[in-house]
Amino acid sequence: MIHPSKSWRRAAAAIAVCISFTGLLTACAGPQISDYAAEKPVLDMRQYFSGTVDAYGVFTDRSSKVVKRFTVVMRCTWQGKPGEETGVLDEAFSYSDGTSDRRIWTLKRSPDGKYTGTAADVVGEARGQESGNAFRWGYTLKLPVDGKVVEVQFDDWMYLVDEKVMLNKAVMSKFGIKLGEVTLSFVKR
Repeated sequence: MIHPSKSWRRAAAAIAVCISFTGLLTACAGPQISDYAAEKPVLDMRQYFSGTVDAYGVFTDRSSKVVKRFTVVMRCTWQGKPGEETGVLDEAFSYSDGTSDRRIWTLKRSPDGKYTGTAADVVGEARGQESGNAFRWGYTLKLPVDGKVVEVQFDDWMYLVDEKVMLNKAVMSKFGIKLGEVTLSFVKR
């Protein structure tokens, strides 16, 4: 027979473990796009990414070491009826190692303010949403690494600072393991 005080201790320990585990899961969940709903200035992707936007960035590995620096010139256009526009973001990348690349995004905005996007090196569709001054974007990108193509996931956040400047931080992972981060500053011309 179990002594009552021992069973209370076991129950209390089990409850403590459950509370700790629940707290851990909540902490791992991270911010949600709705957390930024009241933030100003309000981001409208169609207004910000219209015309020419310059970007300056770094890629850091999982130890936070800068692996590559780059600049981007983006030429951005939108068409379609209000609330259901389609945008093209033509990105020309120049890397610190002398290489260059190009990605052309096609974005579609739905009436509920959510976005989908496609590009040649994106697997399926990217999905994103605006809220307040923020935009969250998730997608899988095909990256060339040592002669192979590796599919990696991006959790991409953008924060509008003012009418000209937006900051971007994207975490890159594979199988849930963080591989590195991309940090960018966008400057609208």
